[in-house]
Amino acid sequence: MTQVPARTTLIIGATGAFGHAAAQALLAHGWRVRALTRDPEAAAQGPARLDGLQWIRGDAMTPADVIAAAAGADVVVHAANPPRYRGWPRLAPAMLESSIAAAEAAGARLVFPGTVYNFDPTDQPVICEDSPQRPSNPKGAIRVAMERRLEAASKQGLRVLILRAGDFFGPPPSNSWLTAAMVTAKGRPGKVVYPGDPKVGRAWAYLPDLGETLARLLDQEGRLGRFARFHFGGHWLSPGVEMAEAVRRAAGDPRLPIRPFPWFAIRAMAPFNETFQGLLDTRYLWRQPLRLDNARLVEFLGAEPHTPLDEAVRASLPGLTAPVPRTAEGALVRAAMA
Repeated sequence: MTQVPARTTLIIGATGAFGHAAAQALLAHGWRVRALTRDPEAAAQGPARLDGLQWIRGDAMTPADVIAAAAGADVVVHAANPPRYRGWPRLAPAMLESSIAAAEAAGARLVFPGTVYNFDPTDQPVICEDSPQRPSNPKGAIRVAMERRLEAASKQGLRVLILRAGDFFGPPPSNSWLTAAMVTAKGRPGKVVYPGDPKVGRAWAYLPDLGETLARLLDQEGRLGRFARFHFGGHWLSPGVEMAEAVRRAAGDPRLPIRPFPWFAIRAMAPFNETFQGLLDTRYLWRQPLRLDNARLVEFLGAEPHTPLDEAVRASLPGLTAPVPRTAEGALVRAAMA
C-alpha cells in the first residue's frame, strides 16, 4: 500500500491564539508544520512551543522571508495581526500581501481567520457567509478590504479558505477577554468582570475546537472551492453573562461577584493610546448581539467540533490556581481596572 506523504503548512503568527491552535491541530492530523518568527530560539522555548513544530527565522513584513519559508508548502496560514491593535491600517494589509505572495509562489492554499468586525449588528444580528459586509468601525473596514483582496487574488488563481469565528478563548498560551479582563487574578478569583450588557448574546470560539475545524476542512481539500468561506458557530451565549456564570462554576463558587468592566477608564485613555482606542472600537459587540450562522460548515463537515462550555472554561483557566497568561495587551487592560 502506497503511503500518502505528509502535507506541509507554513503558519504566520504561530505564537498567537489562532496560529497556535492551528499548529496544534494540524500536527495532530499528521501535517508537517513550519512557523515563521523573528526569533526561533525564543519561540522554541516559549509558551507557544510544540513538539514537531519547525520554527523558521523571518519577518511577516518581508515578502522574501515569507516566500522562502513557504517553499514547497501545501497551505499557508495567515494568522498574523499587529499586536495590541497598533498600526492596523499600515501593518495588517502589508503582512497579508506577504502571505499572498508566498502562497502564490508555492501554489499553496491561503488560510485567513475572519472576524465579526466586518459586520454591523444593527444591520443583521445573524450573519451567514454571503451576508453583506457593512462594518461600523475602522478595524472592520480594514478587515473587509483584506477579504476583498483575497477574493480578487482567488480570481487570479489563488486558493483561499476563510474561517470566521467569534471571540477566541482557550488554554494557555492563548490570550483573550476571558484571561485579560474577566479573570485577572493569579489564583482563585475574588470576582469576575463582565465587559458587556449581561442580557446581550455573544459569540465565543474555543480555540482547540476552531483548530480542529480548520484541520478537518483542510483534510477535505478536494471538496473545497477555489474561494471557500465558512462560519464557525462556537459557543453562542445568550444571555452573554453565561460566560461569567461558567467561570463561577469552574471556580466552584456560585456566589462569586460579577462586576462591570470600567469602560470609562478605557474611554479616558483612548485618545492617548492606540490599544485602548482599539478596545473602544469593538465595544459595540458587547452591546449588540451578532451571531454566526454555521449551517454551511455543518453541512460540509457533518458536525462542528464542540467542547462543552464548562469543560472549555476549565481548560482555559487551568485549576484557577495557576498564573493567568500575561501579555502586554492584558497588562494594559488590567491597568485600566486597577
